[in-house]
Amino acid sequence: MEFRHLRYFLMLAEELHFGRAAQRLSISQPPLSLNIQQLEASVGAQLFTRNSRGVQLTAAGSAFVPAARALLAQASAASREARDVAEGQSGQLQIGFAGTMLYCGLPQILSGFQASHPRLRMELRELSSAEQLSELLRDRLDVGFVHTPRVPPGFEQILVASQPLVACLPANHPLAHEGSLGLAALAGQDLVVVSRTVSPDYNERILQWCEQSGWMPPVVHELRHWLSVVSLVSQGLGVALVPQALQQSALSGAVFVPLREVDVRYDTRCLWRSDRDQTALGDFVQAVQAGLVGKR
Repeated sequence: MEFRHLRYFLMLAEELHFGRAAQRLSISQPPLSLNIQQLEASVGAQLFTRNSRGVQLTAAGSAFVPAARALLAQASAASREARDVAEGQSGQLQIGFAGTMLYCGLPQILSGFQASHPRLRMELRELSSAEQLSELLRDRLDVGFVHTPRVPPGFEQILVASQPLVACLPANHPLAHEGSLGLAALAGQDLVVVSRTVSPDYNERILQWCEQSGWMPPVVHELRHWLSVVSLVSQGLGVALVPQALQQSALSGAVFVPLREVDVRYDTRCLWRSDRDQTALGDFVQAVQAGLVGKR
């Protein structure tokens, strides 16, 4: 059974006349008769009766009409879906991100991209940089936004943000109203950082910067999310060095003071596998690049 057989059958079922059906199909009558015979042989039942009064559907033919329509509709929908996926207009895109991207333009990028791809389903997953790299390598993510310079081979990348780290202090801290701070000014105070299992790069680098400034924190609280770090500081349970964008979190009880004497940067990269042949992914990368142009 072929889709051509179904189209010919439905046309003849509508016209109940071989000549008119053949004319509407832009074929001659013999091929139409042959195709109907082939279909009946495939189905194993007579679908039409032919007599001097014309053509009539049999009971089997009448029952076959809705099924034939459904099969053609499904085939048409499948073809349309395949074309839309190939053109990047349908399907899904798995996007990984670390939490600070919510304050670095990701919502605006997603909103603009969704407007231009309304039938494409975007699935967002908040993961640490290490978790994203693992998922990208296993093809469980299409694209990720990570905070690590340790990009494995076989990946394309765009630097989407490079921001300074700032001191995060409780609002009632004696240094909360300073215009800027050196790291040494925080010596002797408990430090709140992201866990080394979540962000080994910045956990290690922050502790190194403190050590280089002559400050070895007596207590280090390790948390999974930067926003949790700010929240703990806002409760007066330590101080922290956090990405500048977290000032937008507006958590009461926390203040942010610029750092001086050391250029401490927090970089965000957009990553995707070089061998991914996916139109939607290419469109999304272009949207990310366009968002970067808009920031300049």
